[in-house]
Amino acid sequence: MIADTAMSDSQNARALAPRRHGEILRRLATDGTVGITELADFFDVSRQTIRRDLKLLADRGQLDLVHGGATLFEPVEAAFTERREENAGAKAAIGRTAAGLVRDGMVVFLDSGTTTLAVAHALSERKNLTICTTSLSISLLMCRQPHVRVHMLGGEIDPVEEAAVGIDALEAIRHFRVDVAFLGGGGLSPDGEVTDFTRSGAEQRSRMTNTAGKAYFVLDSSKFGRLTPLRIPRFELAAGVIVDRRPPEPIGEALERRGPALIVAT
Repeated sequence: MIADTAMSDSQNARALAPRRHGEILRRLATDGTVGITELADFFDVSRQTIRRDLKLLADRGQLDLVHGGATLFEPVEAAFTERREENAGAKAAIGRTAAGLVRDGMVVFLDSGTTTLAVAHALSERKNLTICTTSLSISLLMCRQPHVRVHMLGGEIDPVEEAAVGIDALEAIRHFRVDVAFLGGGGLSPDGEVTDFTRSGAEQRSRMTNTAGKAYFVLDSSKFGRLTPLRIPRFELAAGVIVDRRPPEPIGEALERRGPALIVAT
């Protein structure tokens, strides 16, 4: 009987793990640190269970382990060339789903990033498009496509992102009437917020979300639960967030409560 009870408790702990993980990440986002003892008391589980939870989240790159608990992981975005091959199949699926939302003759804004580059590749069959972008790679790819006009939005070139950034890029955006925009992001937080690494990136994505006819964030599953420093203001105005698979239930539910539809690529 005792063995059966212990087994049942262990199964219950595993079943509730995703909810614990979401709550742990939410506390980290708010407080910056969490302690093993306080978490064990809050969830009414053993400290060993919490240690396993924290190690799993650390292995995913979502927090840093410290003595007695964990601290907020401070990510630094990898260079564009390093990110390009990561999760390539998932990004291609997102690109195809995004391209299905584009009609011939539209004005399309393509944000910088490797997932938006996948969207650009998937647009090869569309005709009479006008593409606005800050990305060097997307500009080069799309200017070689027939029946496509490309506007490269100017500004200082960020060598990590290989794209224009700053005041000049922000100013250029306001001159265009955009039918649909596809935007990147640094992470999809445990609270269902789309976040970013830099202030200029967050502001640029916020402005396009606010001005495009429809805006969609394109985020592969490596972004789920990732905590990056900056919120994207008014991201809730986006029509949707396109992903390669459903995020953990707490994150997906939190996102949809905020407004954008969750669109899973097929």
